[in-house]
Amino acid sequence: MNKKIAIQMDDIKLIDYAFDSSFMIGLESQKRNYELFYYHPNDLFIDSGIVKARGYYIELFEQDDNYFKFLSEKIEINLDEFKFIFLRQDPPFNMHYITSTYLLDCLPDSTVVINNPTSVRNCTEKILPFKFKEFMPPTLITQNIKDIENFLNIHKDVITKPLYGNGGEGINRSHNGSLVGIETASEYLDMPIIAQKYIPEINEGDRRIIFFDGEYVGSVARIPIDGSIKANFHAGGIAQKTDLVFRDSEIIQALGAELKELDLFFVGIDIIGNFLTEINVTSPTGIKQINQLNNVKLEEVFWDKLEAKYKIV
Repeated sequence: MNKKIAIQMDDIKLIDYAFDSSFMIGLESQKRNYELFYYHPNDLFIDSGIVKARGYYIELFEQDDNYFKFLSEKIEINLDEFKFIFLRQDPPFNMHYITSTYLLDCLPDSTVVINNPTSVRNCTEKILPFKFKEFMPPTLITQNIKDIENFLNIHKDVITKPLYGNGGEGINRSHNGSLVGIETASEYLDMPIIAQKYIPEINEGDRRIIFFDGEYVGSVARIPIDGSIKANFHAGGIAQKTDLVFRDSEIIQALGAELKELDLFFVGIDIIGNFLTEINVTSPTGIKQINQLNNVKLEEVFWDKLEAKYKIV
């Protein structure tokens, strides 16, 4: 059995070790005797129909100040040599990101990409929730500021953010009749903006709920620091243990089969109060925090489910 995997991710020297779920997946793979190859998305290419990458075989360590080492020089390798490739770079979800999904689509079926690159491309994280709109707050996506002004006039208190952003970037709250942050966010004005009615239950946390192969495996509440509307871990959100509350169980039941059908193996959804706000299919985080708060090892659950699905012994 092929025991080689590759991870396509952002610069490993710059990852946030405290929050990085890719690291946990890679670390567990080593314990299961997989060889681990790392490459940056910029080093993915296709040559005469063969999908290749330039990167390094690596070893990972659970040490804050020394969490990896390269085992090779930078080498060029055919990606069809690997059993699994993990598509794990962070957004923004731009043409660079989309191109990488097209290239990974060219791999043979013998190499499994997690998550399925076709579904990653088709399932935009802030648009996919419209398939489950009965669970969403009032939501607008537009490039027209006048539309957002009208939305604010109707709902009085709204959150705006760039459609293809991540990590709390560009999020603003507007109320008292005037938009905040839109006019100055010139880098976003050539792209759509999403506006949602403000959900006051954000004070109780934005719950990150994790699915593996369509099954719920754990959740964590991300609590904004005082005075902030941003609960993302990268924006300073504080992890807090949570049960399934509000409509969590109903939403999980509605989404699970669809995520499995789309071959979206590792997904993190975001729920505030009763409302589904995002379905994260690119590189969701939360494994470390759920592990710490619940004394579990989700990376083991991940690999158990993945190996069972693809009959790896």
